[in-house]
This record gives sequence, structure tokens and C-alpha cells, in this order.
Amino acid sequence: MGDTHSKSFFGQNTGLLINSSATSEPFFFIRCIKKKPGGSWEKPSAGEGKVIKCSLDEIVMILQVLNRKQLNWSCYHTYKNNKTSISFGWEDEQAETLWINIANYSKMLNFAQAEILRLLLVHILQEKIKYATCSNGENLNNKMESKFSSEGADHSKNNLNNNITLEKNYKQNLFERDFDESVNQDNQISSIIVSKSKLFKEMTNIDGAIKGETEKALLITFKSGQEIWIPKSTIHCQYIPKKMFNQNFLIDNWILKRNKILA
Repeated sequence: MGDTHSKSFFGQNTGLLINSSATSEPFFFIRCIKKKPGGSWEKPSAGEGKVIKCSLDEIVMILQVLNRKQLNWSCYHTYKNNKTSISFGWEDEQAETLWINIANYSKMLNFAQAEILRLLLVHILQEKIKYATCSNGENLNNKMESKFSSEGADHSKNNLNNNITLEKNYKQNLFERDFDESVNQDNQISSIIVSKSKLFKEMTNIDGAIKGETEKALLITFKSGQEIWIPKSTIHCQYIPKKMFNQNFLIDNWILKRNKILA
């Protein structure tokens, strides 16, 4: 088991770097860089690009999307009174293309890349739950070794075995319940089945064009000619923030019916 993890995802113009520097630290870093007009890349060492420090809570919410338990997740990451918008979301109901938006950086991951990111974050979270949540900087192994040396051999061995069993059961229950990995006996990633009936039965794909935008809503012009303000919280897909550009939106049925876009 390595103490540090680093993985990069590069495209033609944008790069995404995931870094966890120590298992004992309850956070990891996401760094975003762009290609400059001259063709060179931004350098994090020179203070260029964008970096955010994600907490354990944020790892859990990102995994909710990567595990296809929700279509998207967004928040404003706050650090020293600076707010950075973050969003992770699937492009459409097939849940094969992932869009990551951090401030003005946008990165697309294909199915394989998204799956690698999912498995990496599951592993990082598992490590940090084990090593970064102990008091006084002690990890679980150190505690058990200290207990073993301070008590009788037989009695300590029983306690050690009990601790290991409890730890394994806790870890198994946590990750089987919330972060189930679809891996078969050959350690090959199985296909992930998206429950369309569960996730998408209350949503509709509909064509439209953005005419206006606020922090919390889009003014969309539909093919019928109707112009309606649609809350961003009811839009479950990534969209191009370009005005009067025809594109597809995945929107909650209730808001469409309330505005008589759907019968």
C-alpha cells in the first residue's frame, strides 16, 4: 500500500491532476491546468492553474455521482473566504461521459477514465477512514501494536483478533453498502448498469436554447417558442453555457408540467 497517490487526466487543452500526499491527512487535492495560447501548459509550481483541497465529505459526494447514485453534484468550495464552484455530472442518461467543472476549468472524462477515478477515490477514502480519523495522529495499527505489547500475550492476541474482525466487518459493510465496486472474480471491471427507471423516470430530454442565465436558473427557449426560467437544480445534465445555441437538456418533469411544456 502506497502512502501517496497521484493520477493525471490530460486532454487537448485541459488537465486534471488528483493527488493524495498522505493516508493520515483527511483530504486530497484536485489541480486543474490549461494550455496557454502559445501552446505551453500552466505550471502549478508557478502558482498557475486552480487547486482545491477536498474534504472527506466532498469525496463521499463525488462518489455518489461516480457510483451512478445521482446524476450530478455541485457546491461552492470555500477556503479563506474564497468560493470556488465545483460540479461533477454525467452528460446524459447513459452515464458514460463525466464532466468536471472547477471554477472556469472544464474537463471531460470518458467511461474508462471515470471508472479509474471512481476506483481511486474509493481506495483513497478507505485508507483515510482508517488512518486519518484516529486521535492524536495514531493509526489503527499503532494502537493495536501498543495494546498487544502492554497486555498478556494470549489475552492481547484475542483482543487483537477481535479488533481486526471488527475493522474488517466495518470496512466491508461501509463499502458494500455505499461504494460497491463492480469487479468480478478475475478482477476485471464489470459493466455498471444504470437504473433508468429509478434515475430518469421523472425527467425528460428536451431541446432548447439558453437565452439568459442567473446564478441559480437558466432562461430557456423551447421549440414551442415558450421562454421559461428553469432552476439549475432541476437540470440533470451538462450544458454548453452559450446563448441561443440549440442543445439537449435533461429536466425534471414537474417543472416542465407546471409551465405546460409537457402535457
